[in-house]
Amino acid sequence: MTAVHNGVRALPEAVDLDAAEGFLRMFHIAHPEAGAIGTRLAAVRAEAAETGTYRHTAQELSYGARIAMRDSGWCTSGLPWRRLKVRDLRGFRNAAAVAGECVEHLRVATNGGEIRPLVTVFAPDSPSGPGPCVWNEQLIRYAGYSDGIGDPRYAAFTEAVLGMGWKAPTMRSRFDVLPLVVETAHEGPRLFELPPEVVHEVPIEHPDLPWFGGLGLRWHAVPVIGNMRLSIGGVSYPAAPFNSWFVGSEIGTRSLGDENGYAAAKPVARALGLDTTSERTLWRDRAVVELNRAVLHSFDRAEVTITDHHTESQHRLSWLRARQRHSGNRPTFRLDPGSAQRARTGGPARFSPSESETTRPQSPGRLAELLKHHNDRSSGLHSDDSR
Repeated sequence: MTAVHNGVRALPEAVDLDAAEGFLRMFHIAHPEAGAIGTRLAAVRAEAAETGTYRHTAQELSYGARIAMRDSGWCTSGLPWRRLKVRDLRGFRNAAAVAGECVEHLRVATNGGEIRPLVTVFAPDSPSGPGPCVWNEQLIRYAGYSDGIGDPRYAAFTEAVLGMGWKAPTMRSRFDVLPLVVETAHEGPRLFELPPEVVHEVPIEHPDLPWFGGLGLRWHAVPVIGNMRLSIGGVSYPAAPFNSWFVGSEIGTRSLGDENGYAAAKPVARALGLDTTSERTLWRDRAVVELNRAVLHSFDRAEVTITDHHTESQHRLSWLRARQRHSGNRPTFRLDPGSAQRARTGGPARFSPSESETTRPQSPGRLAELLKHHNDRSSGLHSDDSR
């Protein structure tokens, strides 16, 4: 991991060979067709002695990312992890290229509503230089403004990106999509607006309450975690966005119903004619049930993949019974304190400002230009500068 002391960024430390060996042994047990473990360990030790790190094979990276996602606890445990698609973009270090591929991740993962579990892995930290990082907790989050409009959980982040140059819509709403913030050591934090066509949203209506749609609630279709660090065998990938699909209560209970979120429970309770003068009437519980029913109904009607918390609980129990004992050498997704702080407050930057360029907002057009050439990489048409 990269350290910063007195404003001076230190290069990442050399790879932990014990962690590398532990992971590689685990990989070769699962993949005997990969060949002799001794041969691979010798190659890794030689590479680490020369460069301070080693490069995972494509198969090792895919296996490590799948195990990390399966064991992370952040994803629905009914996920078919063995079929999880892993996008290997370890050559990408520039902010615009990373942001463009985050947009592509959203497009592929959304899949017209039939959500595809996906991991996109960008350049790792290494002794030669740190990898990029994404500030956003999820690639799609809604702004929270100082006048109370929007999602109050992201009020500080919204204030920060406004200060960095983001232009909020002239007519502000409760569901304005925040820009991506991608930071690199050589460019600093840069802003990128998401093209509207990759932000798939579901209007929230109720199966039995015609007035519910008048509340104007909606939510995005895909929960892509953006700010967690993927660690595989001693190699750290600070930008590795991943997704499964939503559990309905994450939206209905936590995001829409909670007082720290959109606080929709009380308007729903009042519309239902419930007594909200005392918590002992359990009006909040009854309102949240209807919010969760509305979310599940709306996603089902829109043909967007979602699961409910009861089904998820059964999957989770089965997963816990089958889970192997955790080892420090097992691949994992981790949220470090700095990443958590940046996702909520919009800072501080990961790298020393003196080593970074000024933040420059990027328009959806720039991302569209990058995505137009997405399929050209296999033909060698991308220049190194685009990465």
